[in-house]
Amino acid sequence: MSSLPRRVKSEAKALTSEDDELPSLLTSSSESEEEWEPKSKIAKRSRLPKKNEAKTKKVAAPRSAVARKKVKKVAIKEEMDISLPVAPAEDNGMQLLKPKEEDVGTKPKTLNQKPEVPKKMEINSFQGKNVKSLESDEKPSTSVPVVGNQVKHEKSEEDFAFDEPPFKKIKSTTCPEGKAVKNLGGNKVKEEFEMNWDIVQALSEITNVEPWVCANLIRLFQEENTIPFIARYRKELINNLEADALREVQQTLEELRTVAKKTHTMIQKLKKEGKLSGCLLTALLNCRTLEELDHVSAPYKTGSKGTKAQRAKQLGLEPAALSLLQNPMELNLFSYIRPNTKGLSTIQEVEAGVQHILADIFAKDKDTLDFIRKLCQQRYICIQSALAKVSSKSGNEKDIDKFQLYHEFSCNIKNIQHHQILAINRGENLKILTVKVNIPDGVKNEFCWWCVNERWRPKQFLKPELMRILRNSVEDAYKRLIYPLLCREFRSKLTSDAEKESVMMFGRNLRQLLLTSPVRGRTLMGVDPGYKHGCKLAIISPTSQILHTDVVYLHSGQGFREAEKIKRLLLQCNCSTVVIGNGTACRETEAYFADLIMKKYFAPLDVVYCIVSEAGASIYSVSPEASKEMPDLDPNLRSAVSIARRVQDPLAELVKIEPKHIGVGMYQHDVSQTLLKATLDSVVEECVSFVGVDINICSEILLRHIAGLNANRAKNIIEWREKNGPFINREQLKEVKGLGPKSFQQCAGFIRFNQEYIKTFCSSKKTELGSHALSTKAGTQGKKKSKPTLCASQQPNPLDQTCIHPESYDIAMRFLSFIGGNANDIGKSDMQQKVNAVIQKEGLEDTAKRLNTTVHTLQLIIDGLTQPEGFDIRTDFDKPDFKRSIVCFEDLSVGTVLTGKVENATPFGVFVDIGVGKAGLIPVRNITEAKLSKVKKRRSLGLGPGERVEVKVLNVDIPRLRITLDLIRVL
Repeated sequence: MSSLPRRVKSEAKALTSEDDELPSLLTSSSESEEEWEPKSKIAKRSRLPKKNEAKTKKVAAPRSAVARKKVKKVAIKEEMDISLPVAPAEDNGMQLLKPKEEDVGTKPKTLNQKPEVPKKMEINSFQGKNVKSLESDEKPSTSVPVVGNQVKHEKSEEDFAFDEPPFKKIKSTTCPEGKAVKNLGGNKVKEEFEMNWDIVQALSEITNVEPWVCANLIRLFQEENTIPFIARYRKELINNLEADALREVQQTLEELRTVAKKTHTMIQKLKKEGKLSGCLLTALLNCRTLEELDHVSAPYKTGSKGTKAQRAKQLGLEPAALSLLQNPMELNLFSYIRPNTKGLSTIQEVEAGVQHILADIFAKDKDTLDFIRKLCQQRYICIQSALAKVSSKSGNEKDIDKFQLYHEFSCNIKNIQHHQILAINRGENLKILTVKVNIPDGVKNEFCWWCVNERWRPKQFLKPELMRILRNSVEDAYKRLIYPLLCREFRSKLTSDAEKESVMMFGRNLRQLLLTSPVRGRTLMGVDPGYKHGCKLAIISPTSQILHTDVVYLHSGQGFREAEKIKRLLLQCNCSTVVIGNGTACRETEAYFADLIMKKYFAPLDVVYCIVSEAGASIYSVSPEASKEMPDLDPNLRSAVSIARRVQDPLAELVKIEPKHIGVGMYQHDVSQTLLKATLDSVVEECVSFVGVDINICSEILLRHIAGLNANRAKNIIEWREKNGPFINREQLKEVKGLGPKSFQQCAGFIRFNQEYIKTFCSSKKTELGSHALSTKAGTQGKKKSKPTLCASQQPNPLDQTCIHPESYDIAMRFLSFIGGNANDIGKSDMQQKVNAVIQKEGLEDTAKRLNTTVHTLQLIIDGLTQPEGFDIRTDFDKPDFKRSIVCFEDLSVGTVLTGKVENATPFGVFVDIGVGKAGLIPVRNITEAKLSKVKKRRSLGLGPGERVEVKVLNVDIPRLRITLDLIRVL
């Protein structure tokens, strides 16, 4: 591997001198990489800071020299070093630590000595602390807490790193964003493992995202920013992309890095074994996918008996093969015959050996592979599936019938649907189907002609027998090596895309389900239906407290007697809403309650009921979390409590269950479980963060899913709350053990404080809190805590109830004074009027310029100030569908118009619960843009779980229990 970094290093130097974009810092840091890189895989994190410090010292001297000559260039260099860990990244591990290293105060000192500050005089007219909050761009105010945690390393507040990055931020947002980022190394991003392709360009091509956005995202992810934080507080850096797109970029980036890492591991291994040649090194560094890497490296893997080409090379036939292409006039194959050597004993064997070597050269040539791939894009390539001969004899008929659509199936690979690919793959895995990719003969003929006449045309005249060997070599290369590679690539790409779409669909469905509007202020009765073991009941109060639990036997002839008990419980608790789980005996239980409601049995109560998915409730009821939350309750009764709470606050309840058990996906057992878990966890984090949590009342489980927090930090927050009483403001979060500057930066904007509760608490507990502060001062950690407790910690901040990030508080306060508003009027109509008046008069962009901030940040501040207190984004989503009567499957007829609720969405259609025990399917062709609601903001053309729709029955297949529906409108 040592030869490789030198090559890369020399190229980097050349680039620097030509483009003058990346300064000498890059070269010097790449020199340090040479000693460090071979150890990168085994290095401990604890050793990294030493390397980083060494690197800093090394660069410090030249930096001051450059400062005297080229001030401007130095400014760019310095900014890159701090705010672009990705651009000069020699090593991921090292760079991830860089933000923390900066805070120690080594580099910032030299930074502030640069004569760059006058350029931004107007910004410095504000306090240093607030310069960084002018931009809700990249480096937020969360560097501030480091001052507290690492005081012993710092000289003064002016030395601090937060003064510098925002200057660069303003450049990247007020200039056309793309240009600014490109100038700061957009397309020159250096990775730990260098390849012959640029990671920014590759990422941009695969995801269809602009290169400057990709460069920014690589940097943001490398700085350990979370997707919810980036999506809400870094919009200008990502061109306003949504969370789903960010997830796709993140996953693609991981895939590309995996390829690069595996390639370099393979290079090291082959070098050690002495098998690495110049051509092989180039071929390996050109690989962009794992399939390509596998194709190039397969012959050299340990345990491989070697390819036909390798065996021919061992017999000494490589010079003959190269001579056929370079200097055929002097080639005499008869001179290679060795009568007693196997493989060289006859002229036919010699020719076959040469042919194998040539075929191997052709199949590994980048231009040749690019040509055949381009050719395939222009032709009709189809994927075909047929019933396997073995399965038709011995297979299970029921399983074979499931794949009836694919017994004789053929489709163009450009048009095939994702669900069809997953179905074909499942059939193939079960050995019910055989699958093949069909590439037409025209492709082969054109490819062979191009190889012989253009790409591999010999430099001199070829004798007919040698021309025959060349033609045979090309055909052999296509049939034996290239065609199988193309088939693998096509299948792999189709499967990969289908899996990603399946996972994304699962994520979209999950988001829709988690964001179902909560039903507040009602007492609810949860019913977990059952036959033999009875129906479990749980009544919960509007604040989620368990009021009563019981078991009733509705389906064993005792229904009438149990009705008395149910009526007594409902009247006693003043409960008029029943929530029924959709599991076993659900329809019978629904019919039972519908019948009693129709007879007005529960009068004077006007009782309504709804059906809710109980997926995952039984798994949750026996989990450690449920035992901790409801220790005295039987697991069967816990599921009834969970069912009721799913309507009261779906998000808080559903986060307790592992996302894949919620059951709103498609083929979730066939896709990559790692990808599925990562995506679903990310969706949960996004939903919980965007909704926000009240830090003083939320559960530990909910806290875990806030961006920047984990199980440990959530536990520490709860312990701090139990020990010190409620949190008064966001600043107090910094006192929690394990919650460093980065965690605070990520989570602060998503944590809310109920101002009324805090004001009441502060006024009633003022004296008590004062004495508590003094007592903690005397304790072991007193010094650390006494400072914040005596100053800012006691003061509630009205901005803490909004979605505004602490890094933007200064801009928010200046905006308030600009419009003549008061922080105590946040969320009131008076505030709305003042904001509207100023924005109409000044305009959004001019106001943002006046405040030295970006439009996105200002818009977020306006939203935070004008949204009513206790605003919940879920109010725009659908509530459960409450009913009083029921329809039977047999009652359905073609043309019947019904209302229902979307249960699940798939690429081929949407399943709707219309209350007959079996969901109906609206095929995707019946869902058109004209039928979708114009009012709701839609992420895509489609419906999601929880949406209420009006549908018309198109077909009822009673034997197969299938209902086909047409969408009339979204309610």
